[in-house]
Amino acid sequence: MWMLVSIVVFFFARWLSRKCNTPLMNPLLISISILIPLLTYFKVPFDTYYAENEWLSFMLQPAVVALAYPLYEQLPQIRANWRIVMLACGVGSLMSMLSSTLIAVGLQTDLSLIASLLGKSVTTPIAMEVSRNLGGEPAIAAILVLLVGLFGAILAYPIYNMLNITHPIARGLTMGTVSHALGTATCAEKNGEDAAFSSLALVLCGVITSILAPSFFAIALWLSA
Repeated sequence: MWMLVSIVVFFFARWLSRKCNTPLMNPLLISISILIPLLTYFKVPFDTYYAENEWLSFMLQPAVVALAYPLYEQLPQIRANWRIVMLACGVGSLMSMLSSTLIAVGLQTDLSLIASLLGKSVTTPIAMEVSRNLGGEPAIAAILVLLVGLFGAILAYPIYNMLNITHPIARGLTMGTVSHALGTATCAEKNGEDAAFSSLALVLCGVITSILAPSFFAIALWLSA
């Protein structure tokens, strides 16, 4: 039953988003705004809802893989600009983790929350695994990833337009570096070239974050001592 409800709510959210034509009416944000009150009203436990939507969760994996198609289409562009790609993803990942670490330590945040913060700009499975390995809370990591992705999906293109950023490499790399799969899905709706570079950034930043997150957590431990 709840899988059917989720599908109906999603298609309604997509229809409403296209009808209103504003970044604030993001389909995911609309879906969450509808589903959470429904689940709360009917007192449906999350475990029950998740179990009934198991097939939808399973489809997330092939959906992410499908993002590789626009990547394949832009292979010549990627090969020609690989230095820019590596530099942007490297600097973006480093700054994301460094800013999180410094702000959290400055606010005397609990170390388990810092561990959950470090993966906030990569896709959910990687962020949860990074958090788990560092002693954080995977559920908090997942929520942070969702929030960061939503901010990017809603605000990125208005910011691009305001700053007159039109190049697909610039738009795609920044979106994939900061807003992972949700941002990449938004790129796919706007421009195939943006989506290709966003998909590439999503993968590269996930790898970089997985490798370097323990080092930044060690820095947090040293600063907190």
